[in-house]
Amino acid sequence: MGSGQWCLEKRDSFRSDSFSGNENVPETGCLSIIVLGASGDLAKKKTFPALFNLYCQGFLPPDEVYIFGYARTKISDDDLRNRIRGYLVNDRSASPSEDASKFLQLIQYVSGSYDGAEGFQLLDKEITKHEISKSSQEGSSRRLFYLALPPSVYPSVCRMIRKYCMNKSDLGGWTRIVVEKPFGKDLDSAEQLSSQIGELFDEPQIYRIDHYLGKELVQNLLVLRFANRFFLPLWNRDNIDNVQIVFREDFGTEGRGGYFDEYGIIRDIIQNHLLQVLCLVAMEKPVSLKPERIRDEKVKVLQSVLPIKDEEVVLGQYEGYRDDPTVPNHSNTPTFATVILRIHNERWEGVPFILKAGKALNSRKAEIRVQFKDVPGDIFKCQKQGRNEFVIRLQPSEAMYMKLTVSSLVHNSTSLDLPACVKQPGLEMSTVQSELDLSYRQRYQGVTIPEAYERLILDTIRGDQQHFVRRDELKAAWEIFTPLLHRIDNGEMKPIPYRTGSRGPAEADELSAKAGYVQTHGYIWIPPTL
Repeated sequence: MGSGQWCLEKRDSFRSDSFSGNENVPETGCLSIIVLGASGDLAKKKTFPALFNLYCQGFLPPDEVYIFGYARTKISDDDLRNRIRGYLVNDRSASPSEDASKFLQLIQYVSGSYDGAEGFQLLDKEITKHEISKSSQEGSSRRLFYLALPPSVYPSVCRMIRKYCMNKSDLGGWTRIVVEKPFGKDLDSAEQLSSQIGELFDEPQIYRIDHYLGKELVQNLLVLRFANRFFLPLWNRDNIDNVQIVFREDFGTEGRGGYFDEYGIIRDIIQNHLLQVLCLVAMEKPVSLKPERIRDEKVKVLQSVLPIKDEEVVLGQYEGYRDDPTVPNHSNTPTFATVILRIHNERWEGVPFILKAGKALNSRKAEIRVQFKDVPGDIFKCQKQGRNEFVIRLQPSEAMYMKLTVSSLVHNSTSLDLPACVKQPGLEMSTVQSELDLSYRQRYQGVTIPEAYERLILDTIRGDQQHFVRRDELKAAWEIFTPLLHRIDNGEMKPIPYRTGSRGPAEADELSAKAGYVQTHGYIWIPPTL
């Protein structure tokens, strides 16, 4: 498969070099993880299961770590434990039930409001009691606040944490906060939120989480691009015709219609998840793996994106979306969008980046599709089979494969041993698509791919901000999309109806074709069998 089996080794070997200034500070104090919004869906479905998996792998030693849940709901410790017990599943554990019981004993619940002193004073009292019980020297303890909350309460919660729950950091201890998207609805609201939080915490204390940056193959993009010589001379406008970054779901809003209608598919998926992937695909090589150097390069990409043209946007709304009683009858919110971004720099001038996301479509997948230019002087007349493509499948069935044109054996049956892709003898000469394939399920048998939240929570504990969104990066992202979003919000652009279970509006495929994307007809990637 090339350089070091695509150089897809465990990334912990270089993460130690990328911590944000904390690598030389001995973190000997105990660790308190505080989940705010502990009684909500996000906490029980994502946050607590991720903490449980880290516990099972030994990253949260019970003699160092204690977990606090905080919310307005008046329940007991056992009530919270019973609420989340059913979500604690770990295939890597030899005795999952026993591990779950031990993990749950590390959790304590504190009830209080999100804007009142009393609850946060009680929370601080309980955290301090735990730190004293672990004989942590004052100032050496670590406090991680995970805000599994709506952004509307971020400012008040952050004020309460700052006033009542901060740890002294003079002896290597720290206080960090993790905030979930959405980070505002447009440039002004995002900047206001950033200012409110920024007045209370320094940037190295703030971890804006985008779970897409924790996905296995998203995290491997830098390794893939910059550790494999094969890609270095190809990754530019001279060889690449277009790049597609696609997110497809085969279900609708499913009870989240009211929430989704406030944001729409561009705010929910494209402006954050897909744009972050674009940055990693398009950025220049950073001078080092330090988080700030990587994020510097991402910001440069965002600042090079040209204003979006209305004629390079297709919006859609699936039929039946407005039947949801929580959705307004005349909603203009898109559930599908194709947006073409163009990067004005030396590497990518003239290469369209086609960002596509939609709900209630005919399949569920997320992938990056890098399509190369046609072969000049094509003597085999094989353009009808499609172009060479490098595809990175983010979900499901994580994989990366190269679509190549090779000889088709019409009368003979044989196997194609890769990576030696050569012509095989046959009675006729014709061409067909094949693939240079790395399927994670086949290559890494018995290895469980960690959930994105596991990686990102562990990064916050380690002080590694590489996979989190910096304030100027957030601002640059909103600068790209805010004008378009305001035109949609004002009704100047209308979504096209499309059938549930379809590919989306036909106009979206027409736009991709006009931008230069050539669809391969009759070719379907089949994951290798074990």
